[in-house]
Amino acid sequence: MRGHRPRVNAYLLRRAAGLGTVYVLLLAVAAVMALPFLWMVTTSLKDLYQALRIPPQWIPSPPRWDNYPAAWNAAPFGIYFWNSFFLAVTTTVGDVLTSIPAAYALAKMTFLGRGVLLGLLLGTLMIPGQMLLVPSFILINRLGWYNTYWALIIPWTAGVFGIFLLRQFFKTIPDELWDSARIDGCPRLRYIFQIAVPLVRPGIATVALFKFVGSWNAFLWVIIMTDRVELRTVPVGLRFFMQDIGTDYPRLMAAATMAIVPVLILFFFAQKQFIQGIARTGIK
Repeated sequence: MRGHRPRVNAYLLRRAAGLGTVYVLLLAVAAVMALPFLWMVTTSLKDLYQALRIPPQWIPSPPRWDNYPAAWNAAPFGIYFWNSFFLAVTTTVGDVLTSIPAAYALAKMTFLGRGVLLGLLLGTLMIPGQMLLVPSFILINRLGWYNTYWALIIPWTAGVFGIFLLRQFFKTIPDELWDSARIDGCPRLRYIFQIAVPLVRPGIATVALFKFVGSWNAFLWVIIMTDRVELRTVPVGLRFFMQDIGTDYPRLMAAATMAIVPVLILFFFAQKQFIQGIARTGIK
């Protein structure tokens, strides 16, 4: 026993040292990743002289909070934010509603060509989106949807990523649940939305969060399919705002800070479900 205790203490010491090293490395990586965001926020509170000063001045003195209303009033950001919010919400709801039945069918229902269909869907993920811009533009134009919300919403109400991710969650549900529900006379759709969907809630939250962020940050599709100011989203509006104000970096950083606030708020409220969704997908 006397020889066993030193070995245990040495093991605990090595484990603590290893964990400490990992935490230090993670903190260093997190600090490097957070540095640009910190610089953006601090720059948004400076005047132009402090923003261009060499060596850089990290702490604004005094903070210029008036940069935010100045940036907001310099462009129609109210329209930009409304468009981004409206498009992000509608495409997220549409993507979730279309992904649930498709994912369930691919995970739990047996039909001819299921494996081939899944392979074709996953194969589309390897096609660069830029390759589809020209045919998509021609199709949207022929449908008469150019410069309309239809062009910004309908093509993004379904996605292969959401179908694949939810399929992995549905596969974890025991088949005995459906057998029991069928014995009790429960129809398929009722079983899906009342029994299966609550069990894959972390996966739905993950799909919704990814879709919302992707729609909020949409730039290339919006700038190609529209040319009207009243249809611009926040990323497109920031691009034209940058052209208009030139080198006024404090107001530009204030506008960029306002642009990421909704995404941060969404992640703050959905982070528990999001982390569970990623963890469970990795385990599967």
